[in-house]
Amino acid sequence: MTATPDDPTTTLPGRPPVVDLATWQAARDELLVREKAHTREGDAIAAARRRLPMVEFDGTVEVVGPDGPVPFLDLFQGRDELVVYKHMWYDGAPHQGQCEGCTTTAWHLKEADYLNARGVSFAVLTTGRWDEVASYVEFMGYTQPWYSVRDVDGPAGGSMGYLTCYLRDGDRVFLTYSTTGRGNERVNGSLGLLDMTPYGRGEAWEDNPEGRPEGRDACWSWRSDADGNATWGPTSRPVPQWTRPGATPVETLGRHGHCH
Repeated sequence: MTATPDDPTTTLPGRPPVVDLATWQAARDELLVREKAHTREGDAIAAARRRLPMVEFDGTVEVVGPDGPVPFLDLFQGRDELVVYKHMWYDGAPHQGQCEGCTTTAWHLKEADYLNARGVSFAVLTTGRWDEVASYVEFMGYTQPWYSVRDVDGPAGGSMGYLTCYLRDGDRVFLTYSTTGRGNERVNGSLGLLDMTPYGRGEAWEDNPEGRPEGRDACWSWRSDADGNATWGPTSRPVPQWTRPGATPVETLGRHGHCH
């Protein structure tokens, strides 16, 4: 038997009202005006971002990668521009105990081919000891370059949880831009797609129509158990880790991070 939309057992809570196509198109066109204004404002902000001043720092400062200590300049891989994600780290934590927010961000940029094609390199930096970092990178199957900036001051190192941009002019290196918090969402395409759906992100701060499911804390669903249930309990881990071949339930979590 096929269920109908009027079947109370299948009706979604707080679903959008049902209208004809012409009515929907009129409402869609009205929203499009606001979306275009948002796009133009975003373009204006990007233009202002390109006009920011920059800060020079020592590009010979050493970071640690798979081949041992190397100068920060090497992260450019011969290109003029560099974007890095500064991944938060918890010393001694098991793989499943690392930050779910940073794990999710890094997972969304596993390849940088399109950046490379425009003369931009990409790398992930973190303050973890390299032996721990290398094990985590192998565990996650990451292919982008990772480096430890333990005990390295900013702008090369410093606080984690940031997207940061650099420019190289020969052997001179400059900090040009940095953002954190929701600024990091630019990498996380899943959030942008969820913003297009009728139920959104399912987070408490969202402005939703009456009757929609009650939201939860920001990024509450980024950590789950083996059955996909969102939880920060003892059997949870960052969601991307469950996609690994042979992933098994976690017995103990140990210390874990918090979404920033």
